[in-house]
Amino acid sequence: MEKAIDTCEQSGVAKEMFEKLDMFINSFEIDTNGTRRKGDLIRILHRAQQIFGYLPEEVQIHVARKLNVHHSEVSGVISFYNYFTTEPRGKHNISVCMGTACFVKGADKILEEFEKELGIKAGQVTEDMEFSINIVRCIGACGLAPVVTIGEKVFGRLKPGGDVKKILDQYRSEVAE
Repeated sequence: MEKAIDTCEQSGVAKEMFEKLDMFINSFEIDTNGTRRKGDLIRILHRAQQIFGYLPEEVQIHVARKLNVHHSEVSGVISFYNYFTTEPRGKHNISVCMGTACFVKGADKILEEFEKELGIKAGQVTEDMEFSINIVRCIGACGLAPVVTIGEKVFGRLKPGGDVKKILDQYRSEVAE
């Protein structure tokens, strides 16, 4: 594993990303033998995911070493909170709510349309890294069912047969510009 980290850190873009993460971690002036370091872990993982887009094992090990904690503690936090991901996501992450209200109102059909339009299944990312699809249990907007979020934007009361294509066309036009 040491070799993978060295290789990753030596590549240009990755090196800059690790440096940015290190600057953030160093700003906490953490005592690596103190108990506070564990309290900062979630905040550090949030920043790491913002920087890298996801939390691959190399990043997890790097954070663990910087905080002087076991890798298992870092991966345990990542697996507990579903905000964190160890898989790459697209620039536009599509979350399809499959909570009861959304499912009853046809969220499964909306998901099928996204999958068909993008040529990927839930849990995957498009080849160009522009879009990814994931399923969530509840977005908390049941009155707008079925609901989809893309990034921070909420799309509600979606209907099969056109809404999905219109939404994707908005994001595709951004890519083309």
